[in-house]
Amino acid sequence: MGMIAFLILFPFLGAGIVALMRKPGPVRKYTIFAFCAAICVAVIYFSIKVLSGGETLYYLEHTHTIDMIMLVVDALLCLLLVYLAVRYRKYYIILLIVPQAALIIWLELTGRAAIPGYHIMVDRLSIIMCLIIGIVGCLICMYAVMYMKDYHNHHKECKDRRAFFFAMLFVFLGAMFGLVLSSNLIWIYFFWEITSICSFLLIGYSKTKEAIHNCFRALWMNLLGGLAFAVGIAYTVIVLESVQLQDLVSLMTTSGIGLIPITLLAFAALTKSAQLPFSQWLLGAMVAPTPTSALLHSATMVKAGVYLLLRLAPAMAGTVTGSMVVLVGGFTFLATSMLAISQSDGKKVLAYSTISNLGLITACAGVGLYEAVWAAIFLMIFHAVSKSMLFLSVGAVENNLGSRNIEDMHGLIVRLPGLAFIMIIGIAGMFLAPFGMLISKWAALRAFVDSSSIFMVIFLVFGSATTLFYWAKWLTSLISVLHSSSRLPGTTKGSEWFSLVCHAVVMIALCLSFPLVSSYLVEPYLSSTYHMELPAIISNGNAFIMMVMLVAIVIVPVALRLLAFRKHSKQVSTYMGGANIGDDRNFTDSFGGEKPMYLANWYMEDYFGEKKLLRPSILIAVVLLAVFMIIAIGGAL
Repeated sequence: MGMIAFLILFPFLGAGIVALMRKPGPVRKYTIFAFCAAICVAVIYFSIKVLSGGETLYYLEHTHTIDMIMLVVDALLCLLLVYLAVRYRKYYIILLIVPQAALIIWLELTGRAAIPGYHIMVDRLSIIMCLIIGIVGCLICMYAVMYMKDYHNHHKECKDRRAFFFAMLFVFLGAMFGLVLSSNLIWIYFFWEITSICSFLLIGYSKTKEAIHNCFRALWMNLLGGLAFAVGIAYTVIVLESVQLQDLVSLMTTSGIGLIPITLLAFAALTKSAQLPFSQWLLGAMVAPTPTSALLHSATMVKAGVYLLLRLAPAMAGTVTGSMVVLVGGFTFLATSMLAISQSDGKKVLAYSTISNLGLITACAGVGLYEAVWAAIFLMIFHAVSKSMLFLSVGAVENNLGSRNIEDMHGLIVRLPGLAFIMIIGIAGMFLAPFGMLISKWAALRAFVDSSSIFMVIFLVFGSATTLFYWAKWLTSLISVLHSSSRLPGTTKGSEWFSLVCHAVVMIALCLSFPLVSSYLVEPYLSSTYHMELPAIISNGNAFIMMVMLVAIVIVPVALRLLAFRKHSKQVSTYMGGANIGDDRNFTDSFGGEKPMYLANWYMEDYFGEKKLLRPSILIAVVLLAVFMIIAIGGAL
């Protein structure tokens, strides 16, 4: 229990100490590094210790004092949001925050929530989430130290509030540890709301008009989900006389009781994971500094949503709620992957890609079959590492080039080769074999076929095709080389490089250990959850093929380099129909005039642009969500 308390409380302690260190300098930098290192070591030690025991652990049955402390903090956070809503004249926030806070406070003060049960549960899914939060989250925090220095050098108009920024990153980590280690619904809700407030404060960091607008949009969408969460808790406590998430899932799977709270919690998870029609809050988060985007997209905020859906997955299998989650997630996967095609802003491509992949994870959770949940967990793991690495890489490129536009990244393999290699590994992790995203999609397809989810098969096939299009487009931009390309002096600092290289190492290590992670982490969790012996999800033949492919992508480039070593090569101009003018930068057009050559991707905005697809997609998702919510809740009443 001591290690659990350390993981939850130590980041909050770090936040308090860093918040007081307002003066930039080596003391603050190394303090942040020390806290990050301690959290990483603690989470790895904790994971090894729990896995060596091999059983689910439960702690804290009687927690009246802690409950009262949480209640006071909850009330203070409510007052903070009311104050900010009045200050910025966003009065609708009050209508969302006050009812849910009042409901939870009423449940606690009347003693209705004092139902016997353990408040902390540790199983293999908790361990997976803790490793993502601890390792990926801390690498982002370490990267942020030097990145934020360059950020303020480039954004003189923004007030330097780095101490606050770093403190919020640590609060985020502590809240996520608390969320994934809690089994009591009120505790989960408490940490759930802290993550919503942290994202609100981080998105509004620059305090520009756009940042204020976007942070309040993120807040009201997540508070809407929080309200559904609070109502679901109240129903569970009053009607089902339980406050444990595991009890709720068990009641639903064994007797069919509990569809209403399951539906409300699933709705909350859809808002948190930025599924259509709530995707706009995550797109608006791009206005924040890059570490915020990396943390939201990989290790914290949106992962809280899919984590809750994975917990609910057995209860949603074969239900109306499961159908709602499948269709909303599948449609989000397809629609946002098409929208990503039309984007040239690197962070916006990553944002749409995140929403798209979260849609696939959501759909897998909605199916509820063990192979679908297996696929969802691996999609979540690989997405967390790849997306964090890509966001941080784009941030580093932006600090070097002054742009994050994909068109400005042509020839990056020559101009900034280190960053280009990191980005290539991240992009490969998202869609190439033998990286886990592709294998997980194969497992998801198998699950959709087994569950006769015809729409999901269609969504997955076409969504994967559009995914291939925008990732391949970006990848070829990085490796396309003009003779005019020349190496640039990089401005990326040592701590940033450390974070990026560690991400790349973790990604490759995950590919090498894919079968081991499945055998020792994911499959035992599914066996205990579904109470059955699972057939082999990855056969020995498939594992062998995966290893051969992984070795090939390392051996082939090295072999080609050795073959070309010390060979004399002749540099020739790019062929342009025989109309070159001495080099590969100019050519003669059909009228005899000289024209400069340039490379550009095809974005097809007339077909996949936001003006064409975004509003119709949101409208369709609203209709889907409303219809299924009415059917699920109305049919259960």
